[in-house]
Amino acid sequence: MTDTRVQEIIENFSFLEDWEDRFRYLIDLGRKLPPMDESLKTEETKVRGCTSQVWIVDEVAPGTPPTLHFKADSDAHIVKGLIAVLLTIYDGRSPAEILAIDIKQAIGELGFAQHLSPNRANGLFSMVERIRALAAQEAAGCAPAQQSG
Repeated sequence: MTDTRVQEIIENFSFLEDWEDRFRYLIDLGRKLPPMDESLKTEETKVRGCTSQVWIVDEVAPGTPPTLHFKADSDAHIVKGLIAVLLTIYDGRSPAEILAIDIKQAIGELGFAQHLSPNRANGLFSMVERIRALAAQEAAGCAPAQQSG
């Protein structure tokens, strides 16, 4: 599935010639994230598998089909940028759309797998899994369950 949001992100990154510039761009994207209310930063919303602290929550917008909107934050600048990329891809989509995105291919095309430290790459995939789990819960008609450690 060729997704226009994914293609736009890939194109934006392709304009930057080296990874130092791409990391600066990631940090800039992270700075533009809307602030997350401190009350949402709980053990239940914390993403497991990240070296940095990361929180992701979803809100369901009614409709046919309903769409998910995400709020997220991290205590690390580059990780906040990675969150911004993921939210650009996933926010405002139906659970089925979220689950249909081939994020591994997108991450590969962005070059993140080769240029992130192993810990950051693991954290990125943990964030993806959290978003996909929230979408799967909504698709199944379940209330969000607490994420186990």
